Amino acid sequence: MSTYILVHGAWHGGWCWDKVVSLLKEKGHKVLAPDLPGHEQKDPIPPGQITLQDYVDKLCKVLDEQSEPVYLVGHSMGGAVITQTAEFRPDKIKKLVYVSAFLLQNGESLTTIASVDEDTLLFPNTAISEDKAYATVGEDLIKKIFFGDCSHEDVERAKSLLTNQPAAPLITPVETTSENFGRVSRIYISCTHDRAISPSAQKKMYTNSPCEKVIKMNTSHSPFLAAPDELAGHLLSL
Repeated sequence: MSTYILVHGAWHGGWCWDKVVSLLKEKGHKVLAPDLPGHEQKDPIPPGQITLQDYVDKLCKVLDEQSEPVYLVGHSMGGAVITQTAEFRPDKIKKLVYVSAFLLQNGESLTTIASVDEDTLLFPNTAISEDKAYATVGEDLIKKIFFGDCSHEDVERAKSLLTNQPAAPLITPVETTSENFGRVSRIYISCTHDRAISPSAQKKMYTNSPCEKVIKMNTSHSPFLAAPDELAGHLLSL
């Protein structure tokens, strides 16, 4: 049996993986879906205090508690987090799996990619708070951007659980080397109807940073809600 650690994206929390967690656990695997700092539902840390390194420190702690190398899966912004984590803990990771995620090269940040993604609906509709502490997305666009093909029930639950997104992790470049991050095997799962990270932007990232395998899913940005059985199947196939 294997260990999977599932890392959520911006505005989300570990709750977004609930359906996939259940499916993987049914097959006997160990599965963790931690909340990154500032994304907890109870007493979250103020977003202005959160950095990318805080995210990475949390994941490194989780990895250090595991008895075997894990499948480290990142969605959306979570891709940047697992990339930077792999630089610090390459021996604790069996494979990195990017689910419609930011696969950044050394020196790139999320905004590096998002700002030149001509087909995204997310970047042009993201607002930064006056104190520069956090980012928000207009509620009227949340479904269209993140959950286009998800059920009404799933969308309403998600809307009730989304948090303000700390701004610093969005603009902080990753710092990686070929000796550490570069030696960890990568898989990319591309969502072909994504309106948050366009398919063309995804292709550019997994072309610039070649992966062992590219898997395509005909879903929106949130396959863990739109097609959890299919997504779990891909993760199990690894």
